[in-house]
Amino acid sequence: MYRFLLTPRWIALHVVVLLVIPAFVLLGRWQFGRFEERSANSDRVTANLAAPPVPVESLAGPVAEEDDRYRAVTASGSYDAAQGLLVRRRPQEGRPGFYVLTPLVMADGRAVLVNRGWVKAGATADTPPEVPPPPTGQVNVTGRLRLSESEESSGIRDRQGLPAGQVLLINLDTIGKRLPYELLGGYVDLTGQQPDTDPAPEPVPAPDVGAGGGLNLAYGVQWWLFIGVAIGGWILLIRREAADQRAEGAQAEADEETAAPAG
Repeated sequence: MYRFLLTPRWIALHVVVLLVIPAFVLLGRWQFGRFEERSANSDRVTANLAAPPVPVESLAGPVAEEDDRYRAVTASGSYDAAQGLLVRRRPQEGRPGFYVLTPLVMADGRAVLVNRGWVKAGATADTPPEVPPPPTGQVNVTGRLRLSESEESSGIRDRQGLPAGQVLLINLDTIGKRLPYELLGGYVDLTGQQPDTDPAPEPVPAPDVGAGGGLNLAYGVQWWLFIGVAIGGWILLIRREAADQRAEGAQAEADEETAAPAG
């Protein structure tokens, strides 16, 4: 009855199903892995945002560690406004603009780069934005520790030939070569400072930690549900074909009996 399973059409279907099932397994496992990775990252960032601030130099020496991203930090020193930079292509709330970077020179002679906030772009691409100056003298800042950017981590392609005082990436190695003092290995998104200034750049919003990979979990479950759909559909097609063949056989026998001459 099930000899039809060995016909070329059905063998092709078996092959497709046997290829699809492991593919769905692997896709589901990949999504579950992404869920675990994003959940761990979300938990880490949430904990760092809620942690009490620590001196930035205790976390950002020559480099800043991945696990310390968005950790609340403090720093004291004086802004070197002459070495300030603008970071291009940094939209905020759907508006084009720049980040305002200013080195904060600390008592030990080193400096930490502070992202003082966002300013809107000028009227044209060639019009410099209006940038509020930083406070003068001794300043105490608090903020979120960030890591040096690269093309790979930011998705932004760097290029030369920008207007003076502008960059595309907050790459601390590249920026540090222009400065007369040593930069710490992480920079700070400003959240508060004393003394404050008015006007001032708009604060950079806190990171959106999201749902911790909830979509990846849903996609993983979905891929594994597809495994059941594939197997169930395969079995259903086999049973339907077998039922059709039984019905055809019964009809053929009935036709033969009807066509046979009466004895």
